Amino acid sequence: MFAVAVAVAAIPEALQSIVTIVLSVGTKEMAKQHAIIRQLPAVETLGSTSVICTDKTGTLTQNKMTVVDAFIPNGESNLFSGDKQTWSESERLLMQIAVLANDSNIDEKGESSGDPTEVALIVYSNKQNAPYENIRSTYPRLLELPFDSSRKRMSTVHEIDGEKRLLTKGGPDIIFNLCSRIKMNGEIVELTEERLERLKAQNEEFSDQAFRVLAFAYKPIEKDTVEVEDESDLIFIGLLAMIDPPREEVYHAVQDAEHAGIKTVMITGDHKTTARAIGRDLNIFKEGDLAYTGQELDALSDEELMNNLEKISVYARVTPENKIRIVDAWQKKNQVTAMTGDGVNDAPALKQADIGIAMGSGTDVAKDASAMILTDDNFVSIVHAVAVGRTVYSNIKKAITYLFSGNLGAVIAILVALLLNWVNPFTALQLLFINLANDSLPAIALGLEPREPNVMNESPRDPDESILSGKTLSTVIFRGSLIGLAVIISQFIGLQYSAEISVAMAFTTLILSRTLQVFPARSTTQTSFEAGFFTNKYILMAFIACLGLYGITLLPVVRGVFSIPDTFGLMHWAIATGLALSTTVLMELKKKVFPAK
Repeated sequence: MFAVAVAVAAIPEALQSIVTIVLSVGTKEMAKQHAIIRQLPAVETLGSTSVICTDKTGTLTQNKMTVVDAFIPNGESNLFSGDKQTWSESERLLMQIAVLANDSNIDEKGESSGDPTEVALIVYSNKQNAPYENIRSTYPRLLELPFDSSRKRMSTVHEIDGEKRLLTKGGPDIIFNLCSRIKMNGEIVELTEERLERLKAQNEEFSDQAFRVLAFAYKPIEKDTVEVEDESDLIFIGLLAMIDPPREEVYHAVQDAEHAGIKTVMITGDHKTTARAIGRDLNIFKEGDLAYTGQELDALSDEELMNNLEKISVYARVTPENKIRIVDAWQKKNQVTAMTGDGVNDAPALKQADIGIAMGSGTDVAKDASAMILTDDNFVSIVHAVAVGRTVYSNIKKAITYLFSGNLGAVIAILVALLLNWVNPFTALQLLFINLANDSLPAIALGLEPREPNVMNESPRDPDESILSGKTLSTVIFRGSLIGLAVIISQFIGLQYSAEISVAMAFTTLILSRTLQVFPARSTTQTSFEAGFFTNKYILMAFIACLGLYGITLLPVVRGVFSIPDTFGLMHWAIATGLALSTTVLMELKKKVFPAK
C-alpha cells in the first residue's frame, strides 16, 4: 500500500488530458485572431518561433493595388489624360496591352475577381474613360500564354488595326531582356544600350518610391499558334507604376515581433529596389541589412548563404525553390521558422517550415500543406498567434508546475513519515481523490490564464529546452518543499492526538495547500494582487469547486471512506488550514524577495 501511495502521489494522472485541453483552448483563441490551427502541436511550436518569412502582397500590404504613374519612352505623358481622344499612339497601345493581357474582371455589382495587380489595371482604364469591357469586346483574345512564376510574364494574341499582335506584360527586368526595339515619337527604333539604360533608370526611380512596376511590349505575329519562344524581339511600349500601401497595423506588429526576439524576413516577387524600399518603410530592412534576388540567391554557395543569412531581411523575385532553401538555411541554424505561402508551388516550402502558414485566399494545396491558415491574410495575425502560442506554452508550464509541486510535497511527506517510522500520512484513496478530482480543475483553470504583460518582451525559447529546466524545476522544488514541510508539521501535531487525527490533518493540509497554490501558480513574476483576482474567473470557480469537493469528504456519511475520524474537529481543521495558508503566503513573498529575472 505504501508503494501504491508513492506511485499515486508522484504521477499527475490527469496531466495528458489537461495539456490537450489547454492546447485546444489555444486553438480556439487563435481562431478569434484569424489563425486556424490544423495541427494541434503547432500551437506550442508557435511560441518558440524565432523567424517569420512572410510574403509582402496582402500580408504586409493592403493588397489594393492602384496605378499612380506611367512612363512612355519619349516622355509624352506621366499620367494618362481623362480624354482618350488626346492619347498618343503609345498611350493607346499601353492601355490596350494592360487590359487585354489581363485575366481579371469586375462584375455588375462592382466586385472584382482576379489578381489585384491586374484588377488595378482595368480599374485604371475605367477611370480614364476607356471602359475595359469595350476594349476587350473590340479586340477579342485569339491565343494566350498564361502567367507563371518561372516566366514572370503573360502574353495574349489579338487582331489590332488589321494585324495580329502578341501583347506581353511582366516585370521590367524580364521584359527589357525580351525587347530589341522601342516605340518612340510614333516610330519603332532600335533599343540601344543608351535607351535601355534610360528605361532601367526610370524603373529604379519608380522602385525607389516603393512602387510596383509593370512593363508592356508587343510585336506583330503571323502564326496561328503561340509558344514561349515567340516572346522575343518585342517592341517596348512603356511602364505603369502601382502602389500597394502597407497595412497600418503592420508597422506596430513588426515592432512587436522585434521586441519578442523574432526576425521578420520579407519575401516578394517585386523588383529588389521596390522590395527594399517597402522593407525599409516597415522597418524590416535596416542599416547594414542585405537584399537578394532569387538569381543572386542561386549564385550563393551554401556556405556564403549561411554566413550572410542573418543579415538578409528582404528577398525579391524569388522562386518556390528559393523559399525551401531559405527555410532550410534557418533551420540549420536551429531557428524555428514560420513561412507563409498561398500557391500550389509554395506547398513544399510550407511543408518544410516548422510552421507552414497558408493564406485563407490561397489554394487548397497550400492549405493542406500548412499547419496554420490565416483567414485574413494579415501579418498581424501571425504575431498575435505567436503571442497566443507563447501564452499557451507558459500556461502549460504553470499547470505542470502546479501539479508537480503538489505531488512533490506529498512524496516528501510520505518519505519523511517512513524515515521517522510514522504512520503513512495518506491513504491511496485520498491521493487518488486529490490527483484526479481536486487537482484537475485548478490545473485546467491555469491553462486559461490570460496573457502576461511581458510575454512578447522575451526572446524565443530554445525548442530543445526541457519544460522542467531552469526556473521551472527550482519553482517546483521550492513550492513542493513548502507543501511537504507544512504537511509534516501538520502530521506531527496530529500525532500528539492520535494516528487517525494525524492522517486527517495531513490530508487536510495537503489538499488545502495544493488548492491554495493555484493563486501563486498564476505567475512567476506577479503576485495574486498584481495579477488581479478577477482577471481569470476560472481560477475562482476552480478554487470554490475544490473547496466544495473537500467539504464532501467531511460529511458524516463520507468521512469513514476518506479515513477522517469523528474526533477530527474545528481546532484540528484550523491548524491544518493555517499551515496551508502559510505555504501560499511564502510562495507569494518569494516573488517580491527573490524576483524572477
